[in-house]
Amino acid sequence: MAIKTFKPYTAARRNMTVSGFDGVDKKAKPERSLVETLKKHAGRNSYGHITVRHKGGGNKRKYRVIDFKRLKTEMPATVQRIEYDPNRSAYIALIKYEDNTLSYILAPYGLNPGDVVVASANADIKPGNCLPIANIPVGTVIHNVELQPGHGAQLVRSAGAAAQLMAKEGELAQVRLPSGEVRYVRTNCTACIGQVGNLDHENVHIGKAGRKRHMGVRPTVRGSVMNPNDHPHGGGEGRAPVGRPGPVTPWGKPALGYKTRKTKNRSNKFIVKRRNSK
Repeated sequence: MAIKTFKPYTAARRNMTVSGFDGVDKKAKPERSLVETLKKHAGRNSYGHITVRHKGGGNKRKYRVIDFKRLKTEMPATVQRIEYDPNRSAYIALIKYEDNTLSYILAPYGLNPGDVVVASANADIKPGNCLPIANIPVGTVIHNVELQPGHGAQLVRSAGAAAQLMAKEGELAQVRLPSGEVRYVRTNCTACIGQVGNLDHENVHIGKAGRKRHMGVRPTVRGSVMNPNDHPHGGGEGRAPVGRPGPVTPWGKPALGYKTRKTKNRSNKFIVKRRNSK
């Protein structure tokens, strides 16, 4: 994977980098049968109230329908091409099954056009294949991990992400997630082999504010530079401290390090090791 830099003919270009899009078919248009319209909400709910700040504008997108369930089992599929997806950080692969059905899957690192992938309990341990966790050897690097059998992959789907199968104990398996958390996952859940592609995504420098606007992200302003009626941190002569035991949100809720996970969450019993534990 490569990172492309530019000659600094403007101040923004000096700091801006983009992905080299190695192996990605730049000229290919998305498969029309696998594309849906994507309505913009600009962070607003059904009443028109802003529930998520700093969203709005941005370039028009179309949603690519990704097969996170790998519904066609025991049927090999050939990778047609690797494509860019504006809706996620990972690249996607267009695959064609033996019955000529087309589908999109996340493209793992090392998957190339012409490769054959399959979703089967007896599949080989190679990138792109999907197997039940019970059939995956301990120590294998995986992604696209299910939490509930048949619900489709929910974990480890962003660019460069990878989990590792640590151990298997009866109907449960221990999986180490990219955050460092170790949790139990049922062995009848499925996972895909390999690491999600586009490893250099984290090394890309946005470089200028306008590029963020193209992504649909509006400006963010610190609370300490606001007025007191706009934010609890605002006000004061010159630079003033927060004036509270800790930083808070615009609505007075604790922020920046305050843990919001419920202490009596039902899924606590599946977490073997917290991501922040030493």
